[in-house]
Amino acid sequence: MTTPTPRRLISKITNFTICRILLLIFFVSLSVNAYGADLKMIEGCRAIDADWSDGDSFPVETPNKEKFTVRLYGADTLESTVTNTTDARRLRAQRRYFGITKADGSSQASIKLSKQLGDEATILRKQLLAQPFTVYTGFADARGDRRYKRYYAFIKLSDGRDLASVLVEKGLARAFGVYRKTWDNRDAKTYQASLKDLEMLAAKKERGIWAHTDWDDFISARESQREEDRLVSMALDSNKVITESISINTSSRDELMQLPGIGETTANAIIEGRPFKLVTDITKVRGIGPKTLEKLKPYITL
Repeated sequence: MTTPTPRRLISKITNFTICRILLLIFFVSLSVNAYGADLKMIEGCRAIDADWSDGDSFPVETPNKEKFTVRLYGADTLESTVTNTTDARRLRAQRRYFGITKADGSSQASIKLSKQLGDEATILRKQLLAQPFTVYTGFADARGDRRYKRYYAFIKLSDGRDLASVLVEKGLARAFGVYRKTWDNRDAKTYQASLKDLEMLAAKKERGIWAHTDWDDFISARESQREEDRLVSMALDSNKVITESISINTSSRDELMQLPGIGETTANAIIEGRPFKLVTDITKVRGIGPKTLEKLKPYITL
């Protein structure tokens, strides 16, 4: 057995150290992708008026005159404009969530009220964005469908508050959607929990939409939505014909919802979990287990 020379020993130590550094860089890069440290801060933005914009989705303009549409992380305001069946289904789910399906004694009156409350969220959002604000975005695709290009973002108001949090606190939005690490270093679960706490407080104080909640019908309304989601999923799974692979890294929410067993909540969770390095990594998403993965495998790609 030969004794290593000092030069060889130094070389081995150096190579070992380099390997450790490379591994550290690799794991740090994974952490950045998973937890959202890649957010870009754009200060001095202004909101742009648009007929289709609402409380949680609207166009903005940067100081450099660049324009794009943002979709808030974590908050979902009521649909105030319903132009297709997807919008109608989403509004019904929102009405059930807040327990206002029987407001004023009829579905028609409930729908009218819901749209009015959606308009209130839009008005509040415009008031809050009257002063220049800061956008934090990683430019993750937030399309509901292919017609609109928009990105998920956080909005920090001129007074330092988070726009989504204010909308939920005022009772004009539900804590629902896609979550990720925030600009102030709260992880996705902590941010979600914070919004849920604000939602609970808004309900207790009967603010905004919660002032119209029929608490006697509240549980029944939510159970109806869960049952409808289950039945729709069963019906779609037996009839879905997917002609081309769907990318779990780049497809829109509505495109992901074409997959067997994938509803809106799970589609949002998939978007939240991006990027995936392997197709099997999708099992890390809440609501997707081995059985669901087997159903999805023929249709999904990276």
